Amino acid sequence: MKEISLNLKSMQDYRINESYKQLRTNIEFSGEENKIIAITSCTPSEGKSTVSLSTAYSLAEAGKKVLFIDADLRKSVLAGRYKVTGEMKGLTHFLSGQGDLSEILCITNEKGLFVIFAGPVPPNPTELLSGELFKDTLNSFRDIYDYIFIDCAPVGMVIDAAIVAKCSDAAIMMIESGAVKRKLALEAKEKLETAGCPILGVVLNKVERKSRGYYRKYYKKYEKYEEAAKVEG
Repeated sequence: MKEISLNLKSMQDYRINESYKQLRTNIEFSGEENKIIAITSCTPSEGKSTVSLSTAYSLAEAGKKVLFIDADLRKSVLAGRYKVTGEMKGLTHFLSGQGDLSEILCITNEKGLFVIFAGPVPPNPTELLSGELFKDTLNSFRDIYDYIFIDCAPVGMVIDAAIVAKCSDAAIMMIESGAVKRKLALEAKEKLETAGCPILGVVLNKVERKSRGYYRKYYKKYEKYEEAAKVEG
């Protein structure tokens, strides 16, 4: 099992961290039957990979054992974004018979968080994800991890996310504020529902923060408190 360093905590400010904690709480209260969660978006670059990995980290930080699977086999950016170096096999290697689980499963420096990267782009991503091997492997993880997060390709662009949703207990949709048309969002929602996957909710991402207001002052106060606590500690 390869060890990697992600350093997710250093990339979050106080308000963003609080948002992930709220999302974490909503997931925990959705029911213990929701262990395998597919996360997708309508279009590329809506922030689904960042939000899904950060939420997985937040659950791990709360004491859960979490596996994050990068199943965006068409355009994965995670390995490059977190500067993961060295020879590494990913999900596509495993699903195509070119590697076993011990070769693709990574342990991170964040306690309780494990990662499987996508691997190289295959010529047949839909076929790999729709195979029995992927479904059976996900089910085998149920007894090992508290939560399995699956970062999928945008459901508004390709069918992959709907295929993964069939193997999942629930799904979360990511929508970039002001960037996605209502019609496209509804079409994406219908694809997940057709796959028979309950939608836990929608995360509105990249929302512009207001320069004034009670909550901005509230968070500013606690940001200062947190910084002071770090200095004193």
